Amino acid sequence: MLAKSPVLQQAAAAAAKEVARIFGMESEKVYTHYNHTDSCHLLRWTARESYQFMYARPWEKVVQLYSNLVSRGTGASGLSELFSDKKYEMTNIMENGNSSDEKEVTGVASKAKEKGRGGRWNRVTFKIVLSYHGGSFDGWQKQPGLNTVQGAVEKSLGQFVDEKKAKQLKERSLPIEGCAVVAGRTDKGVTALQQVCSFYTWRKDVATGDIKAAINQVVPRKLVVLAVSKVSREFHPNFSAKWRHYLYIFPLKEENPKGNSDHTTSQNRSSIPDCDGEESPSSSQLDKQSMSDHPQAMPSDNSNEESSSLDEQEQGDGILIPRMKPQSFSVSKVDQLLRQLEGKMLSYKMFARDTQASRNMGPATECFMYHCRADKTTLPSTDKESEGGIKVMCVELVANRFLRKMVRVLVATAIREAAAGAEQDALITLMDATCRRATAPPAPPDGLCLVDVGYDEFKREKCFILD
Repeated sequence: MLAKSPVLQQAAAAAAKEVARIFGMESEKVYTHYNHTDSCHLLRWTARESYQFMYARPWEKVVQLYSNLVSRGTGASGLSELFSDKKYEMTNIMENGNSSDEKEVTGVASKAKEKGRGGRWNRVTFKIVLSYHGGSFDGWQKQPGLNTVQGAVEKSLGQFVDEKKAKQLKERSLPIEGCAVVAGRTDKGVTALQQVCSFYTWRKDVATGDIKAAINQVVPRKLVVLAVSKVSREFHPNFSAKWRHYLYIFPLKEENPKGNSDHTTSQNRSSIPDCDGEESPSSSQLDKQSMSDHPQAMPSDNSNEESSSLDEQEQGDGILIPRMKPQSFSVSKVDQLLRQLEGKMLSYKMFARDTQASRNMGPATECFMYHCRADKTTLPSTDKESEGGIKVMCVELVANRFLRKMVRVLVATAIREAAAGAEQDALITLMDATCRRATAPPAPPDGLCLVDVGYDEFKREKCFILD
């Protein structure tokens, strides 16, 4: 009898393994929740519970705010209305389109270095500062069949491409478009108020005003150019940047229409608890036995009705947050957790998602957090019939760099840990975890905004949330 070839043996073994798996003859590896071992592990939300809690919010209010800010064309200074005692310094924008932080890039030394050189040094590079509404685009990066910011910008820049490049594109049957390099790509739904990108051409007759007008015509009021300036060939929006400034707005309570307290549906009342309270609730919100066994489970909530409803009703796909787990969190606790990250160079690989394997270890995962705070404020009301805007939590982060989805995971995890009553160093402890399941799923992109990109040394006075 002839022996089977190694290939047939491997195929037979794989088939047998599959049959055993289907019929339950072999225990398949099950990916369960991360096994937290700290004292509050019983109070911590699972990934699905965290996802459910984060998405059950009136996000349309935040989306509308960002849309209004972009359409005004005022950049990051429009956020000052959320912080009455703070006026944001628009460091990237001046009357002539240049900023004080570009002096090193466009200074005399750089110009002298370029003088007398040929080739690529003869091309003209433009720095473009723009705002765009995240809800109107499928992210920054250009992708086939999707409405992206990069696609819209590069299409409008096609008219400024030099003849040589235009001829090359025609020969390859490609559309005549410019090439825009960005300071940092944003996901679908993420808004940017002062994003920075660059574009170069060998044409000498291109004016900054022409570029601004061309881009502003693509998607009016949703994609707005704030400034265009000529910069040195050495300028790179990403590599030259020294810090990135993000703001995440998290809704805390639904807006109540004036004189109509019954306008809110029972479904909304049950799925959106008030999460900004600092006082202890009545005992009816939690099961008495759970409270006695787990004293940290008592939620910080001023709305007994909403928390009780959430405790008993199904949400999403029939998922329940158990009675013993908290239904809300304290904003001050989130602030305490985030402050522990300031002034430290740490590896945030556990807070990243969808990254390449080569960027999951070592220096590629390390970020230095300059500023990390959280505070409560109120969104301005856009409804004439309402008494006021909704309460929100603002999380402000400034770092030299951010990993993919890092801000959203960090916000969601900080909220989860605050609700569970974790220790102040909980976020730092999670950085030593062995699996990314230790952190929460990314928070919704609707609340995230890229405020600014800096090319000078970071100054804390530029932030909104200060001591």
